[in-house]
Amino acid sequence: MGGNVREGDETDFESLSNQLLSRRYFAGGGLAFGASAFVVGTLAPVSISAAGRFGFQPVKASTLDTITLPKGFRWSVVASWGDSLWSDGAQFDHQTRGTGASQERAIGDNNDGMAMFREGDRNILAVNNEYVNLKVFYGNRASRKPETADDLRKAKAAHGVSVFEIAQEGGTWSIVNDSPFNRRITADTPIEINGPARGHPLLRTTADPGGTNTKGTWNNCGNGRTPWGTYLACEENFNVYFASSDEAYPIPSALKRYGIKSKDKYGYGWAIGDERFDVSKHPNEPNRAGYVVEIDPLRPTSTPKKRTALGRFKHENAEVVIADSGRIVVYMGDDERGEFLYKFVSEERYVEGDDNSDLLDKGNLYVAKFADTLRGEWLALTPATTGMNSHAEICIHTRQAASAVGATTMDRPEWVAANPKKTEIYCALTNNRDRGKKPNKGGDATPVGGPNPRAENKFGQIVRWTPDGADHESTGFSWNLFVMAGNPTVHSDARAGSDNIDADNMFNSPDGITFGTNGLLWIRTDGNYRNRGDYAGMGNNQMLVGNPETGQIRRFMVGPKECEITGIAWSTDHKTLFVGIQHPGEKGGTSHFPDGGDSTPRSSIIAITRDDGGTIG
Repeated sequence: MGGNVREGDETDFESLSNQLLSRRYFAGGGLAFGASAFVVGTLAPVSISAAGRFGFQPVKASTLDTITLPKGFRWSVVASWGDSLWSDGAQFDHQTRGTGASQERAIGDNNDGMAMFREGDRNILAVNNEYVNLKVFYGNRASRKPETADDLRKAKAAHGVSVFEIAQEGGTWSIVNDSPFNRRITADTPIEINGPARGHPLLRTTADPGGTNTKGTWNNCGNGRTPWGTYLACEENFNVYFASSDEAYPIPSALKRYGIKSKDKYGYGWAIGDERFDVSKHPNEPNRAGYVVEIDPLRPTSTPKKRTALGRFKHENAEVVIADSGRIVVYMGDDERGEFLYKFVSEERYVEGDDNSDLLDKGNLYVAKFADTLRGEWLALTPATTGMNSHAEICIHTRQAASAVGATTMDRPEWVAANPKKTEIYCALTNNRDRGKKPNKGGDATPVGGPNPRAENKFGQIVRWTPDGADHESTGFSWNLFVMAGNPTVHSDARAGSDNIDADNMFNSPDGITFGTNGLLWIRTDGNYRNRGDYAGMGNNQMLVGNPETGQIRRFMVGPKECEITGIAWSTDHKTLFVGIQHPGEKGGTSHFPDGGDSTPRSSIIAITRDDGGTIG
């Protein structure tokens, strides 16, 4: 298996996959794949037509510039990019799109992962602001690019995390201006560096010779939350903000592994306006980004902390569970083609009511290796297994450590989600055009096989696994596929998707996945919305709900034009579902969500409720 595979060619593994698809069997609701045989054990086939417990009628795909929901549900906007968090802030200006000063007092752009926190009867949302879309963010000028120092100030203020109180009045949720919990954490906010890499020479800079304090967090994608009530913001594509003023400067191989380049490919201009993003002058600065950042949303004066023990890579989210022993286990994906799936196991145990604030600073880091036998193992990343000099070095060069132990290269591991009803974990593998064709940035092969069964994977899949002994600390696990996305109206081979995909629920590129307390899996997509060719009939990006027991999947929501459906959270009574709508109209001029007319498209958080006042999820 592996090697160069052209689209349309069928590998041995794809041939097997097609055989499995034709049998219409599920292994406990998920397709079972093996290298030489179809393994279902003693499980009986499960019909996907079995009655579900969804509580809604599925909606059809849509290309409208609005939110589409099932009958009996309604939506409203809670907050949008540029909405002020304080009464002294300016209202969003659709002509200028704000200034540096106004953005520092307002919600950031491109909201992604989020979580709800409660203090007494007050509701506090923590929301990632991943990045800015230059065509929209600077859409008030012909260049569609930053042109002044204030443009840079504005962009840096639009990144990071927004923490703010919301309240419901007359059935409508909105921002509580001037709440003591309202806070902006941006690309310039002071942040502590904690864990094994704290003070390491690779983290020391001219501005921080001790390597213990840094400025800012940016490109925060998915999120996590801890049992002790803190928020985890996950730094993903941190690399694209760095560049070099010296065209002859040779980028070190360790930085190339993380995508650091001399040229400012995306045009952010941060390396011009802020010297710390110039790698020729400050080559250690990129080593201080790419971590999980812990934030206490209920202590607005607290300093965020980068938890280096959880590794450095392009973090998607951080799914936190408590193992049988009381140790904290964090599952994490590295969202890049051919990268890896990780877990962290804390050294100390969680004790409810005690001071657990440093639990994420000490522990063991593992990376996943999957076998075609439907078995897998977690490989420990230690100096002995990786050949690296120290645990600190492993936490800084985590990708290189995972390559050294021979971990499985994955189809872009996105969000990880743990089932609240049983000990099993799911990971969205969104897509990978390089599968079976090109190695990853570290030169690791990306063969077709295991949980990555399709060459040049356009559609993505969701893998799930059960730890041995139903213990999250176990290093062994069994796995299968819950779903392979695809288009059965266009393809009849493995690209049609698994048997729980049909013309009424098809989608591509699963991204965010989150379990509700009722054990249903909420799947959000960030895929191709052209609605033609391989993607004909899929419409805009969407949110679906899956039943892990039956494999049944229904479409719950469709977003506006050119958006991504991102983070979700629930109100305490579960009567409101909050959903992130990111980058509507990202290509410019195609969407005016949510304000309509000729307004600027704005990433937003919406609230979904039932007309009958019932619970959701």
